[in-house]
Amino acid sequence: MVKHEVPLIITSLGAVSELIQSVHGYGGLVFHDVIMKRLAQKAAAAGIDGLTLVSAGAGGHAGTINPIALVGEIRSFFDKTILLAGCISTGQDVAAALQMGADLAYTGTRFINTTESEALPEYKQMIIESSASDVIYTAAISGVPANFLRPSLEQMGITEEMWEKTVDVDFGNELIANDEAKAWKTIWSAGQGITKIGDSPKTSILVARLRKEFKIAIEIQSKLLA
Repeated sequence: MVKHEVPLIITSLGAVSELIQSVHGYGGLVFHDVIMKRLAQKAAAAGIDGLTLVSAGAGGHAGTINPIALVGEIRSFFDKTILLAGCISTGQDVAAALQMGADLAYTGTRFINTTESEALPEYKQMIIESSASDVIYTAAISGVPANFLRPSLEQMGITEEMWEKTVDVDFGNELIANDEAKAWKTIWSAGQGITKIGDSPKTSILVARLRKEFKIAIEIQSKLLA
């Protein structure tokens, strides 16, 4: 990454000061994923340029803290770029993230369901058919607590008894289920924002929709202020 001077690098599971210094050496930026204040403080001390606050309900390796509380807590000591992640599916959600005090919104699951996404059609359909209650938070799949779709767990033979187990982090032994089940490949992740996902449009159409929804949300806020 240093060789090619990648302009923006996103890290997680520990902010490494040597990496940050190397990227800063060519003028690049490093953003870091955090789920709580303690981790954010460590990343800030390492010299990170921005923090992505992965709040409750986010897809993948999510935290458990409400986004309003998480932004307020970290903004109290971090004056650089803050991104909010977790259930960001519409332009209104982006506007809400800014109202909470974030500088940017970070959306993931919504872009799984786009024409250009290489996710399997079955994965996209499962997102459309599922609701927030179908998102299961468990450490039993990858060793680190993350949100996965209940139907994808069940179709691989993973029972509630299995996913409720608390396991230690073990990246060499990722799965407690059968050999055919693989985290991310056959067991699919998604955030609780799937409740607002009902189609798989082209990315350009989705972006235009997000922009329109954001503008409408801000205009409504302006009228309220007036």
